[in-house]
Amino acid sequence: MVLTNEQQAILNGEKGETLAKVMKTLVMYGEAFHAEKLVPITSKYNHLVTSFGLKVMSPVYDLMQQILDAGVTSGQKFSVDPRPLDKNVPANILQKLVFNKFMYTKQDFYEEQLKELGLMDKDAFSCTCYMDEMGNRPQKGEVLSWAESSAVVYANSVLGARCNRNSGIIDIMGSIVGYVPYFGLLTDEGRRATWVVKVQTSKKPEAQLLGSAIGMKVMEDVPYIVGLDAWLGQQLDDATCAYLKDFGAATASNGAVGLYHIENLTPEAVELGDKLIAEGAQEYIIDDAELERVKNNYPVVWKDPDATPKLCFVGCPHLSLQQLKDWTDKIEAGLKESGKKKVAIPTVLTAAPKVLEVFEQTDYAPRLKATGVVTSYICPLMYMNNPLCKKMPVITSSNKLRTYSSARYYTDDEILHAITKGGNNK
Repeated sequence: MVLTNEQQAILNGEKGETLAKVMKTLVMYGEAFHAEKLVPITSKYNHLVTSFGLKVMSPVYDLMQQILDAGVTSGQKFSVDPRPLDKNVPANILQKLVFNKFMYTKQDFYEEQLKELGLMDKDAFSCTCYMDEMGNRPQKGEVLSWAESSAVVYANSVLGARCNRNSGIIDIMGSIVGYVPYFGLLTDEGRRATWVVKVQTSKKPEAQLLGSAIGMKVMEDVPYIVGLDAWLGQQLDDATCAYLKDFGAATASNGAVGLYHIENLTPEAVELGDKLIAEGAQEYIIDDAELERVKNNYPVVWKDPDATPKLCFVGCPHLSLQQLKDWTDKIEAGLKESGKKKVAIPTVLTAAPKVLEVFEQTDYAPRLKATGVVTSYICPLMYMNNPLCKKMPVITSSNKLRTYSSARYYTDDEILHAITKGGNNK
């Protein structure tokens, strides 16, 4: 790897042993992917994926402490993925005991480390840091050092920023020295599509299901999606961005997609069109039957496949303000139709702290509370990591949560039916 004089000086230890170790780590990381150089990070803020104080992650805390003890801080302020705990989320006594005494025992300590290192503010915890309310929205062409998969794919695809799917800790190391290795999705060639996906459905496809199908097919490659604009339109308005947030999270978790292009819609596709398609690109056709095939092949890992759900999570990744409002309207209408006043299954809608703060100032908040639904800022996956929670029959409309936990996936309509009318939608 060819380094600039400044980068070489850091590697040589001229700015201290700790920065030299950080630089060496980034150089080795880049060389593993045949990067020829490091390039400056140009975004105002960073975003870290490691937000949870799991007891078993002591090497992370030790590393962070070494950095802090050396007087080193991040070159950028940063946001972080969601917190793992919230007393408002339903949990029994034993589950709470495991959470607080055996799992997230280092949460307060780790948050103090993050604060000292450069956390944006006390509420900068969300996987959707790019929401307007959160204040960490990168611009087109900016180079990032992020690791959270759903945020990376959104930043690359919807915002046109440039970021590889980095691992945790690599993200903060990039911020500390201000550089990242130049390879993959940072390059023009790496952003070209090697798959053409043709959407030929008879109705607007479910975002999480469509993303799942594409992710499992193309894996880590870049897809160029044709035909989806017929259902989404050609403007990146709030509704479309919310759809793409959920769609992208599913491509990233059910596969390893870090960037997608949608014809006539996403920034680079609008600018360059089919010039983004690499020679010899493969083709994948998605119709109603293909989506049904994908959904029917999801494994059911509940001990009793016919069990009545005990909990429902909606919002992985975190919901937008408009999605919270839309769910409020839908839940109220569903309950009215079924003649019920409260949801039949304990239900949690998750969103970023600052999004929830705005939501609480609207008349939707008391209406949603009246239905029995709980709002929270947590990461549902961190909740499901509890071995006692894994055993519960939990349902979700998140394909990301389905992939990483024992939760069972249902479409938004199926979730709405289950929570407002009861049943397991088996």
